[in-house]
Amino acid sequence: MQRILTPEPLTKARFAPYGDVIETEGSDFFMINNGSTQRFHRLSEVMLSQADDRAIISIFRTQKLSYPLPIKMLERHPLGSQAFIPLKQHPFLIVVAEPGEHPTPKSIRAFITNGRQGINYHSGVWHHPILCCAAEDDFLIVDRAGDGNNCDEHYFNDEEMLLENPIRG
Repeated sequence: MQRILTPEPLTKARFAPYGDVIETEGSDFFMINNGSTQRFHRLSEVMLSQADDRAIISIFRTQKLSYPLPIKMLERHPLGSQAFIPLKQHPFLIVVAEPGEHPTPKSIRAFITNGRQGINYHSGVWHHPILCCAAEDDFLIVDRAGDGNNCDEHYFNDEEMLLENPIRG
């Protein structure tokens, strides 16, 4: 049996079971720097599970994959959150399933950003590795560094799922 995942527009409400949408649209702010800067404060929080953990910032440079893309695995980070913020304002695709022992194919959802939205996966949320829509894209990543295994992978055996890319080209 084959299942086609069609990405839906990313919104804060739709993504809430999986994490936070990091965006200014519809977010509260206050003025700083003598009134010249809007601060959209605390749009998301870095989750760390152990006292010696540290929040780290990295840049991932990723290449576009071929679509439709078979979804064969998801990963999760049980010891901390992981945020992806697009640096070039290109839309990107998100494939997620709620936390649990193993993701089920029926629980998987797909989203597409508007290019100005970042996301922060909550600890334990199953997700596909980053999926860019541009030929090459850069993302600012905020996640956890520390002791312990912080990446579990789950591979699907039975059901074939294909992710469509709604952006052509």
